[in-house]
Amino acid sequence: MGVKRSITLKEVQKLFPDFTFTYLCATADGVVDTTYILDNYVLKFYERDIQERIEYDAKNLQKLQSIGLYVPRLVAQANGWYLYEKLQGATPKSTRYFHITALARFVAKLHANSYRQRTPFLFLEKYNLKSILQKTKPHHYFYYKKLQSLQHFMMQQDGFIHGDIFRDNTLFHKQKLGVIDFIDSGMGSFAFDMGVTLISFNPKQKSSLERLFLATYNQHAPKKISHTELKKAISDAAKVYALLRIHTYKNPQKAKLLANLW
Repeated sequence: MGVKRSITLKEVQKLFPDFTFTYLCATADGVVDTTYILDNYVLKFYERDIQERIEYDAKNLQKLQSIGLYVPRLVAQANGWYLYEKLQGATPKSTRYFHITALARFVAKLHANSYRQRTPFLFLEKYNLKSILQKTKPHHYFYYKKLQSLQHFMMQQDGFIHGDIFRDNTLFHKQKLGVIDFIDSGMGSFAFDMGVTLISFNPKQKSSLERLFLATYNQHAPKKISHTELKKAISDAAKVYALLRIHTYKNPQKAKLLANLW
């Protein structure tokens, strides 16, 4: 569920008296933080002690909007509740060529904005992959063996990455792409960011979609990525998220979906 603490429409209205709300709906997505849909807004309560990250995220979203990226803006906060703009659009159920080109342009523009700039957070800093592997070993030994190489995984620090551009974090309005959920983003590898995007939008590894994504990205990117680098990044991203899914959901079936990308 996407809700860990309850709130009523009346309570929300008291928290944000300058707004008028008519509709409140709990979400079913997410396993960490509380999320509601509220008219033209998204209401969140972060069930973690990440105040510094939340403040950075709010400033970063403003910056990304200023360079033309369609991302949500933090509009108000009260008593630990955060009210964000709700982006227009829907998550695509299948992948078409215009999805791939829009994604590649978005990721390239995001990377160009942060190339060689330092940010205060590392994308994988909250995950100790070596420790997670050891916890996986007694219960899911088959996956432990398959993912064992992650104990030596080191991520290049190219600049700011989203790191989680899976299908459910995207919204397409006609041919306009919006991306949400930047709260756990940070410094990381540009190729890894591309790899994550493709494991979600090209799970069958269609070479035509892969080539289109890479060619479009390299037209706009601050540094060129080779096809060899991209293939390795797809494999790395699939392994990392397979391990995190086993650790989070305690269910190897969610990791199995990524196995063909290793």
